Amino acid sequence: MPRPRSEKARQSVLDAMRAALSAGGYEAVTIEGLAESAGVSKQTIYRWWGSKAAILGEALREGSVPGADAAVPFSDDLGADLRAWFSAVSYGLADADGVAVARALIVVTASDPELGLELNEKLAAPIREWVTSRLSLAVTAGDVRADVDAAAIADQLIAMASYAALLGRPLGDERVEGTVEVLLRGIAT
Repeated sequence: MPRPRSEKARQSVLDAMRAALSAGGYEAVTIEGLAESAGVSKQTIYRWWGSKAAILGEALREGSVPGADAAVPFSDDLGADLRAWFSAVSYGLADADGVAVARALIVVTASDPELGLELNEKLAAPIREWVTSRLSLAVTAGDVRADVDAAAIADQLIAMASYAALLGRPLGDERVEGTVEVLLRGIAT
């Protein structure tokens, strides 16, 4: 019968994974390095997790996901709000942590599709909520058509910001401006 997990050791391993991911990216993470940083044995890690992707998945599940927490207050200008929000998310995902997480999400999703779906939803849910709330106000104000699918728009914005993170660079102001301009033309009343 396996020994129960020590919560302190488990948290140490998850913290070590987050730190290693930020420092060198997923490819540089090793079980040996995690064990050393966490102050546990490799056997402890292998007893609790089947792979480094499983450790990463658990670390992300319990931690914050860069870019998901961008909060931009609503104003009377939908375009300005979308530009501010899109820029904040893009820059949040394109820093070292965001790039590491975006790339690692691909690995986790490939090795554990169910966990990958859960983690991607964790990233997407607050973004969809912000976009849906903001577009709902714009519909009420008569600026946006009532038939606009806010979740589909949010997914497109997530995809663009995620792609920028995979490339390791934020979307520039010109790209954000062009994207918002096209979007507004498509959804305006």
